[in-house]
Amino acid sequence: MNSQSLIDSLQRFADILPAVVNGISVEDARWRPEDGAWSILEIVTHMADEEVEDFPARLKRTLVDPNQKWSPIDPERWAVERRYNDGDLSEQVQRFVSLRGESINWLRGLSDPKWSNTYVHPKGEISAGDLLASWAAHDALHLRQIAKRLFQMTQRDAGEHSTAYAGSWTA
Repeated sequence: MNSQSLIDSLQRFADILPAVVNGISVEDARWRPEDGAWSILEIVTHMADEEVEDFPARLKRTLVDPNQKWSPIDPERWAVERRYNDGDLSEQVQRFVSLRGESINWLRGLSDPKWSNTYVHPKGEISAGDLLASWAAHDALHLRQIAKRLFQMTQRDAGEHSTAYAGSWTA
């Protein structure tokens, strides 16, 4: 595993996310597609919460004591109970960037981390290396999700006009 490359990817995403969502109106940040999928604001708020309650916390526990039980998480419930869609996009982006900076500092300060330490999760064994790789992949998945929302908003705003000339979302 190239842990430094994965950590570099995590660090880059702290620059990418603000650039991607910069200038999105309050209405568009809160807009959800008809299928009820998360808005851009909900996605970003989720990512900030994950930066506290999921990846760094679980990775720390796995590196220090893989037998220590992970705290439960429920992102879908959080989105409702914490009223993600009522928040402010700029504040949540800044919160994410700040928390990610703390995570990067912690990761870069690790001395000889045991990436092979493994936690036995109900869904199967997960190593510390798996968590680091999944954390970086999580960013990419949510970037794709945000891009999809932007594409869907373009289709919404096109009205009776087609976006087909641009290409297919699934391509």
